[in-house]
Amino acid sequence: MQLTKVQSRQRRHTRVRAKILGSTTRPRLVVFRSLKFNYAQLVDDQSHKVLFSSSDQKIKAKGTKTEKAKQVGIDLAKKALEKNISEIVFDRNCYKYHGRVKALAEGAREGGLKF
Repeated sequence: MQLTKVQSRQRRHTRVRAKILGSTTRPRLVVFRSLKFNYAQLVDDQSHKVLFSSSDQKIKAKGTKTEKAKQVGIDLAKKALEKNISEIVFDRNCYKYHGRVKALAEGAREGGLKF
């Protein structure tokens, strides 16, 4: 039986999550792409809580999806630095590291986060 696109993505995500773990001092940056928007959130896996999140829905940035993704990364980095978080673990959520995912990561680095 062939898997659907969503089922394949969920299997890849499970495989990645087995190797990546975020903590209070070094939370996990999770990326999600929908067809319209980009979402990112910092998660503390030890206490199972989302510390904060950002999306281009909230930012209301202009430009292409890739440019908006970079703004999401910069916004998330700004929020993290306010909470004295400078190091993170990057979870690209089974997406290839190019396009919007790469732009979001570069925006977070530009904002001052270390991976």
